[in-house]
Amino acid sequence: MSLPEFITKNLRLPAMAAPMFIASTPQLVVEQCKAGMIGSIPALNARPQSQLDEWITYIKDELAKYDAENPDKPAAPFAINQISHPSNDRLMGDLEIIAKHKVPIVIVSLYVAPQICEVVHSYGGMVFNDIISNRQAKKSVEGGVDGLIAVAAGAGGHTGNVSPFALVSEIREWWDGPLALSGCIATGQNILAALATSADLAYIGSPFLATPEANAVPEYKAMVVASEAKDIITSDAFSGVPANFLVGSITRAGLDPKNLKRDEDKAIDISEKSQSFNTWKDIWGCGQGVGVVKEIRPTAELIADWITQYEIAKATFKARL
Repeated sequence: MSLPEFITKNLRLPAMAAPMFIASTPQLVVEQCKAGMIGSIPALNARPQSQLDEWITYIKDELAKYDAENPDKPAAPFAINQISHPSNDRLMGDLEIIAKHKVPIVIVSLYVAPQICEVVHSYGGMVFNDIISNRQAKKSVEGGVDGLIAVAAGAGGHTGNVSPFALVSEIREWWDGPLALSGCIATGQNILAALATSADLAYIGSPFLATPEANAVPEYKAMVVASEAKDIITSDAFSGVPANFLVGSITRAGLDPKNLKRDEDKAIDISEKSQSFNTWKDIWGCGQGVGVVKEIRPTAELIADWITQYEIAKATFKARL
């Protein structure tokens, strides 16, 4: 494993939570970390910006309290996601808050901003960048990131379209640094499979939508529980780039999943009913691994099951060798 000790020493499961826009909450992060995997949340979920400072303080205080009460199984580290794009006018302000708290891991989405790497490295933190291609991975490393998150086909929300086997294999031809793998990972067996590809961490989002700690309306959670892989559609109509959504949320918004259109100006879907919904709030992202999510469960219970599944799968695989 190519991960630094400050990450691995408290991991009970080799996994990182994907930061989910709107859905991730400070409470979800705390439960993820306490259960033994890296928790994460987008900085933009905190509105107004001052709330980000409050949220990080809450996360740190709760994890410190947990560690004091559980010295034999301390919490895993947490991460904050930054959207590095000119449209994000909060980027530098959020980065100041992140530096103030010395957030251990920062996940950068879209472009690599060297200034983010410089600031995070100044206090000893790590920067991961989510990528969907080998070319993008190389550009990210050139930009100074410490780790990569390979977003393969089937991942919830913004997604890649390359097989995890192909994407990881290409990256590992030249990169031996920290690597996480995303796409349809929803069981302990899936986590072991991610490591078998030579990734260091599994990167998991969609199963957490069906937890009490997630900020998702009851209808969203119920649809996650009721859905299977066939109920996921990939479309660029809503954000200009391919993303995976629950078909039911699209029809619920009055749209035809078979007739989604995007204008030439990279706008969100401009059908005649386009004003009746808010993208990401009403059009619900989800990955193809949703079929194994059968009920709404507490985050701690969900991760505990994954740890058991992972250990059993690891022992079974070893016995077959």
